[in-house]
Amino acid sequence: MIDKRVKNAKEAIQGIENGMTLMLGGFGLCGIPENSINALVESNITDLTCISNNAGVDDFGLGLLLQKRQIKKMIASYVGENAEFERQMLSGELDVELTPQGTLAEKCRAAQAGIPAFYTPTGYGTEVAEGKEEREFHGKMHILEHAYEAEYAIVKAWKGDYTGNLIFRGTARNFNLPMAGAAKITIAEVEELVEPGMLDPNEIHIPGIMVQRIFQGEKYEKRIERVTTRKRKD
Repeated sequence: MIDKRVKNAKEAIQGIENGMTLMLGGFGLCGIPENSINALVESNITDLTCISNNAGVDDFGLGLLLQKRQIKKMIASYVGENAEFERQMLSGELDVELTPQGTLAEKCRAAQAGIPAFYTPTGYGTEVAEGKEEREFHGKMHILEHAYEAEYAIVKAWKGDYTGNLIFRGTARNFNLPMAGAAKITIAEVEELVEPGMLDPNEIHIPGIMVQRIFQGEKYEKRIERVTTRKRKD
């Protein structure tokens, strides 16, 4: 068996350099690779292109990288919870590529499957379609979208074993699932790292062949992006 363990997040991100493109799993603040993001913040690596559903919040997740101006381009589908993101985008400090959420997920999945491009009707007739090939299928127009190309994908799972097999929990599966294996190197951080054979094969979501590095994270905050409550009815 190939032992893919590394000691910690700092060791896991070795090889990531200025100017690289990274995929980062998570949806809002659910299932984000907290330890790896913190290690990137401490590394002072800059000029990154980050592919993620969103950009965290001002003081957590990818928002920490934005605070230190470590991201030069953000490819995302939703960015409404981050004031610093908005400021950098409107001032021209940050290059932003907004992508429909389903298209973003499929561009990740296509990269994972080794499919270079695909046609989708989403975005046809809008700014999203500018400069892209168009083709009609069954009387409906589609645009050609290319799979993402990234040097590293960083995902967060609930459990994993030394060979890289991963199990996600609940909604934390989100973008972590299609991003695993969608880059040249996939880093997985897990809440619990176990011996090979301890995971039920029927419950594994990502096979170890798609993961190159794995480590057990620590001190997960698991923040809630926005807490909403309702008044108690007596």
